[in-house]
Amino acid sequence: QVQLTESGGGLVQAGGSLRLSCAASGRTFSINAMGWFRQAPGKERRFVAAITWSGGRTTYADSVKGRFTISSDNAKNTVYLQMNSLKPEDTAVYYCAVQRVGVPRYDDWGQGTQVTVSS
Repeated sequence: QVQLTESGGGLVQAGGSLRLSCAASGRTFSINAMGWFRQAPGKERRFVAAITWSGGRTTYADSVKGRFTISSDNAKNTVYLQMNSLKPEDTAVYYCAVQRVGVPRYDDWGQGTQVTVSS
């Protein structure tokens, strides 16, 4: 199992920026990819972005393309989400997750960090 700790959330005005961090510990050698998801009040958790641990291939939800950037520092077992041009609709709890080698889903989750964008 991989333990995840997110940080970097907060309150920001529309148009502003935030950077989220997610540090992994435990069985980090088993990581195949890491992703960010978000859940707004009363809504389902949705995919935001992901990055493969080997090769750094990235994918994004259409709603954040061109505004958010996911990156990783493998030496620190940390993934980042740089969020620019934030909109009120980006308000949500953001979760970091791990997809482990041989497991076709995200199985390990962080506790979440709140991002609130005011208009």
